[in-house]
Amino acid sequence: MSGHSKWATIKRQKAATDAKRGQAFTKLGREITIAARDGPDPNSNFRLRLAIARARDANMPADNIQRAIKRASGSAAGESIEELVYEGYGPGGAALYIEVVTDNRNRTSAAVRNVVQSAGGSLGESGSVTWLFEPRGMVTVEVGDNDPDDVAMIAIDAEADDVESVDGTVEVQCTPGRLESVRSAFESEQLKVISSERSLSPKSSISLDRQTTHQVMRLVENLEELDDVRNVHTNIDLTQEMVESYRG
Repeated sequence: MSGHSKWATIKRQKAATDAKRGQAFTKLGREITIAARDGPDPNSNFRLRLAIARARDANMPADNIQRAIKRASGSAAGESIEELVYEGYGPGGAALYIEVVTDNRNRTSAAVRNVVQSAGGSLGESGSVTWLFEPRGMVTVEVGDNDPDDVAMIAIDAEADDVESVDGTVEVQCTPGRLESVRSAFESEQLKVISSERSLSPKSSISLDRQTTHQVMRLVENLEELDDVRNVHTNIDLTQEMVESYRG
């Protein structure tokens, strides 16, 4: 899962900047609102519990979280929000699976299409790239002063499928159904969970040259800078050399 881990590391570092914090809170709030439609009690609504955990991981204020929950029940003023997915291909034939949460379908569609086409890509029909990905649970834990191997063993004992040490963290993949138990296993050992989410992992990756890989990375960043885009998944293979050259 090395490509996914390196990509997740880049996005996490980018999202940590203060300039992105307001936008991150907006996206997290919408995610909480969508999840709360299945019930406002996180004890009986796993998706809401996970969304709240992600918001807390990002240091989102408790008042913001409560407002987002109330918005779902209509007890707070707010827009009508819906979830959508756009699929297509970017430079070099890289698959794009774009998840959005929006209050204006036409605005979002136009914005996403413009960014993709400006990068030389194109959007396709529903299902055009879905088959290239599989749902996974993703958990990232801060190693701190602990032995990375000991941290990895906690994940393995919790029946995680794949574990990798990346830049002072341990990145874990598991089945979506094991996500909560894997996170709980780390928390019970007093380890800091940086993020935990349901995600998509490519069944296989494609290798592109440096220039094309950088074009895809820039495209994904530009898409995720749109307020309505929640997440973008792609199937490019990211080597450490590619990551370092992009940062440079």
